Amino acid sequence: MTPDFAPWAGLFARPWQRCRRSLAGLHQLESLFGPWIAHGLLSQQDEGDHSRNRRWNWRLVFWTFLWQVAQAGASCREAIRQAQALCLASGQPCPPSTTSPYCQARGVLPLDRLDQIHRAVVQESEQALGSGSLWCGRRVLVADGPTVTAPDTPENQQAYPQPSAQRPGCGFPIIRLAGLLNLATGLLVAWAAGHGRQSELGLLAARWEHWQPGDVLLADRGFCNWPLLARCGQSGIETVFRVKGSRRGDFRRGHKLGPDERLVRWDKPLQRPQTVSPADWAQRPACLTLRLVRCRMSLPGFRTRQILLVTTLLDRQQFPLQELGRLYYRRWTMELSLRHLKTTLQMELLSCKTPSNLAREIRLHFLAHNLVRRLMLEAARRHLVCLDRISFAGSLCAARRYGEALLQARAEACRRLLREELYRVLASDAVPERPGRREPRAVKRRPKPYPRLMGPRHGWLEIPHQSRYRKNSKP
Repeated sequence: MTPDFAPWAGLFARPWQRCRRSLAGLHQLESLFGPWIAHGLLSQQDEGDHSRNRRWNWRLVFWTFLWQVAQAGASCREAIRQAQALCLASGQPCPPSTTSPYCQARGVLPLDRLDQIHRAVVQESEQALGSGSLWCGRRVLVADGPTVTAPDTPENQQAYPQPSAQRPGCGFPIIRLAGLLNLATGLLVAWAAGHGRQSELGLLAARWEHWQPGDVLLADRGFCNWPLLARCGQSGIETVFRVKGSRRGDFRRGHKLGPDERLVRWDKPLQRPQTVSPADWAQRPACLTLRLVRCRMSLPGFRTRQILLVTTLLDRQQFPLQELGRLYYRRWTMELSLRHLKTTLQMELLSCKTPSNLAREIRLHFLAHNLVRRLMLEAARRHLVCLDRISFAGSLCAARRYGEALLQARAEACRRLLREELYRVLASDAVPERPGRREPRAVKRRPKPYPRLMGPRHGWLEIPHQSRYRKNSKP
């Protein structure tokens, strides 16, 4: 304020502070990730749920739910306290303290709007990539199918039934996910969810519109089947799969192209799979001409290992054997991305008790993962470091702390300086290169000597005697 308007300085001070804080963002994650989400996607809806500006409006619920997912295990009560503190600090109306209004507002988040935000983040990240980040000038999508568990409620059991071998009341609903990850960015491009008895191939077919002609589909031997290869070939999508079955990997068949390369022919199976309709099966070709390659991976200190790959990339000059081997070796980085989703973000054990809320929780987990990966991509671009060398867990921790500092910064120059420092910290704190490092899925800590719950909890009879629960307790 200038001295000429001293009598009105107190009248303009509070609105000016509110306006300045609104420019920085209401939430710390909004201050950090807001530039990568279009502002119109976070505006109130025209009609229906979240069309009125309530205490728990669409924008506040979205960022609070995303913060709860990014905290990996934070309760609804903690998320509400976080939102209340931010609203009080910014002079906004404070939401109620009870968990019911927040859970109700979270349960009506529009799924189509969440999908729009997810697609916008993916498209913006792919546009930020340069041509040098592509593999041989092509976009590579990695397919994989993890599983997660949900709370044991009647609604979840009906939508995602547990394995039939488990007794009722002992297991948990299992959700099978089929996802496509961009190899260059690590972002999850698309996914499909189903129950544990569905196959990954059937779920993957439901997301066919996300592929573009010229893309390369990279997957392990679980996806190596004739119908998928034929459909990819008809759609102009190239494939690189690990060979499944000893008969298909026989190098005595086909035309020899080199010591470790063969041009083979796979005939159409006689029996139609259940995942393909009769009309689509009739349009499949009678045979496929594929390229069978043997890749030898030799790492210092390890025994030479060979893998068999089958691909529709028949041009040996444009796609040499060594490049195919390096491409399949990079697939392990996408396995680590899924591990970050399930372990670092604790997605392996979901918390929502209805299938509709589980769909929202899954989308928020994927969105939190993609936004952190987008932060890592920006740090790698600005400081010219390898994206695989930037730690996901370290980036998540830095995003939490620097987001709070960005929210408290008053000037745009200060926020710009904080962003540049965040990118520098992420790029300098590189993960050491460990070629051939083995990470077995084994745990060192022993579980407590408690008995297994072999029936419903309300019918469990516990007979403690000198802490020997296993011997005396029974269902």
